[in-house]
Amino acid sequence: MSEIDLTPLDRAHAEMDNNAADDAARLRFYERLADAELFLLLEKEAVGERISPEVFELQDQSFVLVFDTEERLAEFVGKSAPYAVLSGRIVAQMLAPSGIGLGVNLDVAPSSILIPAEAMAWLVDTLGNGPDEIEARVEEFTAPAGLPEVLVRALDAKLSTAVGLAEWAYLVGTVHENGVRSHMLGFVNAVEGAQAALAKAVSEALTFSGIDAGTLDVGFFDKNDPVAAQLARVGLRFDLPKPETSSEYVQVAPGSDPEKPPKLRQIS
Repeated sequence: MSEIDLTPLDRAHAEMDNNAADDAARLRFYERLADAELFLLLEKEAVGERISPEVFELQDQSFVLVFDTEERLAEFVGKSAPYAVLSGRIVAQMLAPSGIGLGVNLDVAPSSILIPAEAMAWLVDTLGNGPDEIEARVEEFTAPAGLPEVLVRALDAKLSTAVGLAEWAYLVGTVHENGVRSHMLGFVNAVEGAQAALAKAVSEALTFSGIDAGTLDVGFFDKNDPVAAQLARVGLRFDLPKPETSSEYVQVAPGSDPEKPPKLRQIS
């Protein structure tokens, strides 16, 4: 398989595989898994919003199978089969209470892996750690300094999944009125109702980057707000992707509504 054919999940798995002693690499793989759009193999056609995943007994444990592309699912199955499209985080939330593990891209990709049930429960617990909401007055914005490169890369990767939720964001240093220095990611023109999802995404980027006891503030600003101009002068800018209006399926934000029904289709 050429480098161009590798998916983000393939690359994260390879990094984890090549750095077995690196907890940060393992965390990044699980973050990519949680954010990925996964194709879940079903036992039978869905009835309304009710789905019945195909369950396999492997290594004395129960597993359901997911693939990160429709083509990989078709290659594995080799025949007509129903499937549902869900985010990795929703699959984890579905499996954790049942004690069922996850088979990812089995036999069809470099990222082929069996993930035991206890790891799925850990992932759900980790994803459940949300940000704290506080109020603080910022006296000065500065250029960001001293942040680990791994965190900057984690933010870039995470924000690439927040399609259409804001126009852009600035990473800046901050000086608070009590003299405390910190960093903030300021979102500009976030859509109404997206603030919680964006704050959760930043929290997850921090958690999965493996930085112990790290903090990062989050702010939201209109593009006409004078503060937005201050952020632009000193900050590192991240452009968030715009939604593809012509697409049938729109990628939802990290931490999005688990009650939203899955997209259901059948391999033919």
